[in-house]
Amino acid sequence: MHFEKGQTVGVDLGTTYSTLAQLDDEGNPVALPNEDGDLETASLIVLGADGSVIVGPSRMRAAMEAPENVVERIKRHMGEHEFKRTYEGRAITPEFLSALILMKLRQDAEKRIGAIGNAVITVPYYFNDSRRKATQDAGRIAGLNVIDIINEPTAATLTYAWLRKELGTSDGAPGKPRRTLVFDLGGGTFDVTVVEYTPAHFRVLATGGDFKLGGVDWSDRLMDYVADRFRDRHGEDPRDSLAARQVLFNDCDTAKHELSEQQDTVINFRHEGKAITVRITRPEFQKMTADLLQRTADTTELVLQEAKCRPEELDAVVLVGGSTLMPQVRSMVEDVTDTKPFDEISPFTAVAQGAAIHAAILEAKHRGEDSELAEKVRKMLGAVKQENVNSHALGVVVTIDAEKGKGRNRVMIPKNTRLPFHKEQVFKTIRDNQERITIQVLEGDAPDPFACSLLGKCRVRGLPEGLPKGSLVEVSYAFDTAGRITVTAREKSSGKEATIEIERRGGLDDEQIDAYAKLAADYRIE
Repeated sequence: MHFEKGQTVGVDLGTTYSTLAQLDDEGNPVALPNEDGDLETASLIVLGADGSVIVGPSRMRAAMEAPENVVERIKRHMGEHEFKRTYEGRAITPEFLSALILMKLRQDAEKRIGAIGNAVITVPYYFNDSRRKATQDAGRIAGLNVIDIINEPTAATLTYAWLRKELGTSDGAPGKPRRTLVFDLGGGTFDVTVVEYTPAHFRVLATGGDFKLGGVDWSDRLMDYVADRFRDRHGEDPRDSLAARQVLFNDCDTAKHELSEQQDTVINFRHEGKAITVRITRPEFQKMTADLLQRTADTTELVLQEAKCRPEELDAVVLVGGSTLMPQVRSMVEDVTDTKPFDEISPFTAVAQGAAIHAAILEAKHRGEDSELAEKVRKMLGAVKQENVNSHALGVVVTIDAEKGKGRNRVMIPKNTRLPFHKEQVFKTIRDNQERITIQVLEGDAPDPFACSLLGKCRVRGLPEGLPKGSLVEVSYAFDTAGRITVTAREKSSGKEATIEIERRGGLDDEQIDAYAKLAADYRIE
């Protein structure tokens, strides 16, 4: 790890909103306002002409643009190599689009604090390796030295401990470790994590979630309800028009927020000269989204089981993400955990604040006295240690029937294993005179490889001639603290080996990242 010149910050790169934070001179993690004075910037992009890009416009402003120029919810596509958009004749990726959001956050923050060189960027705990790498690549394209990727619930826990004045102290917490459940329901992703910590040691016990479940799904349900009513009355579906869909989603998203404060609301919608007025009550809204809420409840109960933690053993429950402001969410969490959620943390900025704390911890440890952090803060944070677990089981494909080409997934590192972790296992070649070995690396714990995600392949070429069937191959499989994976495969008789960071399906290589960074630098971000 190295640090570039300039300020060090934490970034919550969200599905619907993003935030940048930094420790102030007093050691307090504070979210920095954007150019408009808002602590959150909408993760919404309008691709204009001649390299002009608007980041963070209102949804109504975006609805005035040609729909093909509007990009939203890009976080849900991170790590998907099939996803492509075309802009000014160029194919652009989720990494590049996310970089535009990061560039806007950086640009606005630098007007307040000066040049930014280093950043910690947050990801949902349930992001797999390819999504984590894509996030890291987005930071590089944006011109940031990404010193680490941190899981969002871990970041929120750091903020919670800081608020309780427990971070880095010896007298701010009970003698035994505290256990906190972090329930993170953001605009587009969901995580629930149990963390055990003392003032100087943070340890994740278990985690679970869904990177395609969040507040937008509640808004979509409301939008579909109104659109169906409009179609039934007028014979036209407003969802067929991307511009009308943008307007209707905005109306329904606003109505969702209103239903958190009041018992009913009215949605007035016009399209192609036709109109409809729909009254929605809170019980009706809760009924149409009950299955979404149940998914979060099931995951919460499962994570408590995997953490071997009974609800009565929790010291606190922390709600993160704007979607936790829905009354039914808070009520469900309180029922499942039998604990009243902690109310003194901002669900909107807690993750970015925690990222800023983590960034300062790294700076304190690696820069030491050269750090710009105050001596008191540097000593306090320099003693903090953190332990994470992996959110996905990792395995390799082993052959069970060479003639039929059948294989199965052999899990080498189970889900919720403490990181960093390293494991070795010996396999055998499947035929005589085998010239190369290919290790297929999987994420998932299903026995059937096709039910898992193929991360990529590790290849060993140029094996000795005359190698008999059954020759031994040692595979070393490692997970680092940031959730990134490295595989080593070695044929034992020859010592021939391949040590690579996996040849992933899709994803960007260094040359592509540099090309996108050069392209992004020419864009005008508004």
